[in-house]
Amino acid sequence: MLNVLITGCASGMGRGLVGAFSRAGHRVLATGLTLESLITARDEDSWPSTVEVRKLDVRSPGDWALAVGEVTSRWGQLDVVCNVAGYLLPGRVDVFEPSAVDAHLDVNTKGVIFGTRAAARVMVGQRSGHIINIASLAGLAPVPGLSLYCASKFAVRGFSLSVSSELKPHGVAVTVVCPDAVQTPMLDLQVDYEESALVFSGPAPLTVDDICRSVLGPVLRDRPLEVTLPLSRGVLARVGGLAPGMASALEPMLRRKGRALQARAQAKRQKE
Repeated sequence: MLNVLITGCASGMGRGLVGAFSRAGHRVLATGLTLESLITARDEDSWPSTVEVRKLDVRSPGDWALAVGEVTSRWGQLDVVCNVAGYLLPGRVDVFEPSAVDAHLDVNTKGVIFGTRAAARVMVGQRSGHIINIASLAGLAPVPGLSLYCASKFAVRGFSLSVSSELKPHGVAVTVVCPDAVQTPMLDLQVDYEESALVFSGPAPLTVDDICRSVLGPVLRDRPLEVTLPLSRGVLARVGGLAPGMASALEPMLRRKGRALQARAQAKRQKE
């Protein structure tokens, strides 16, 4: 049985991971920005008694210290931390507000950094542990229209790869997971933004279950340094990162495809 701390548990990937870890027999501290939203998720998903809920603002080092301390005092050891909480608001550089800069970097980047730091301070002493940071394929290749999100996720990936080497000698693994678009409320939000057309240019979005299968399967088992999901889109993202000129040349075609799929999603929503 593992003792697991997960962020962003009120919805999306974080919420799905709470269910997946608890069904697998592990103890989970499920955290989120408000206790009310966590209680709603707990009641709707019938989380078992092995799941505890706690308010955690990932932007606060003090909140992180308290949450990690609760796991160790309650269960004796912290085995896994999943940094899932995220923020995304599409927008071009000539349009977005300064507040959007703060939101992306504070939640997506600093939240992961503070969480990794808090976990590492305990896990190094234990000589064991696994930190799983959720980045994105947008951390591998440029996505026009999501420049702030890309910046935050490029930073998450670079930070995770760096601290992995720092922590490995102490028995602590760090894995950065880079998924394509996942069917969550964050993706639903982007349907109405023309700037997000490239997000919809691939095949069907991943599901939360796809992420859970990867995390509770090969990620936990093999403790890899980096995982891209799906593999085919991961390869494409790596090519785009290595050859941004090629990515720029393909952008108009991919954007047209993405806009068409966005229009279908909008039409489907209107019918429901």
